[in-house]
Amino acid sequence: MSTPTPQQQAPQVPPQQQPWQGAPAPTYTSPIPIRSTHLGHALTSEWTKIRSVRSTMWTLGVMFVLVIGIGLVTAMGLSSSSYAEVPLLSGGLFGLMLGQICIVTLGVLVITSEYGTGMIRTTMTACPARGRVLAAKAMVFFGLSFTMTLIATTLTALIQSSMLSGKQASEFSSLPPESFVNGELVASSGEWLAATVGASLYVALLGLLALAVGAMLRHSAGAITTMLGVILLPLLLALFMQMESLRDLQEALIDYSPLNGLATLYEMPMRDAGGNGWGLLAVLAGVTVAALLGAFALTHKRDV
Repeated sequence: MSTPTPQQQAPQVPPQQQPWQGAPAPTYTSPIPIRSTHLGHALTSEWTKIRSVRSTMWTLGVMFVLVIGIGLVTAMGLSSSSYAEVPLLSGGLFGLMLGQICIVTLGVLVITSEYGTGMIRTTMTACPARGRVLAAKAMVFFGLSFTMTLIATTLTALIQSSMLSGKQASEFSSLPPESFVNGELVASSGEWLAATVGASLYVALLGLLALAVGAMLRHSAGAITTMLGVILLPLLLALFMQMESLRDLQEALIDYSPLNGLATLYEMPMRDAGGNGWGLLAVLAGVTVAALLGAFALTHKRDV
């Protein structure tokens, strides 16, 4: 028996069936459909975050207690007098002065809590478009803070109206004549709009400004301290500017302080020439937009 040669042992492969060494390896195709992300996905993600953390419930709950509770106590105190001494809806101011601190704190925590825990890396990995992330946070927070503040201010205004409407004007009343109808205290539609929608917009814009400051500083304590300074420092400085040479600066600090803007919307300006409440609201909106632009620029420039 003859031994087979190597040519007889190895089967011959036709040239057209031999594998090409330069052909790419087969790739895996996921059965999960791939969709491009957009702003709606970022909004859904941020809404899930903000409503699922305890800080949101606590800060909004405390805000409600302060605004409505202090408003009720104020109305009870004013109702003990037989004459009207302040505008009908002005009692809601005092609770909102404290309640706005809760909104400001929440605005800071919306952004700085992720930097503090390192969760911002996961957020930016899931959505590399940093501007979209910041825009979604701002939109969700502004909508939530405005809605919740509007509910609180409306309830407070209803309490003030039900307990104080109908009071008579005193002989030495400093209230304008349009505050009375047939000698009884009333609130015009403009006063209702300013004490509810206007005040809620003002507080929500302050919270949005706090979010922008938090995005720039990336530190909760630093951002909250900065915002408290923005709210309180102008009036504190004005108290010590009693010299005549500083009179113009003192008046400017009072007129453009956040607390005076809020008080003006309630028809209780801290100066007789303290400006219009809606005009001061527009000034705050301009400052907030400028701060947000700075936050967007720094977010794109710095690493997470």
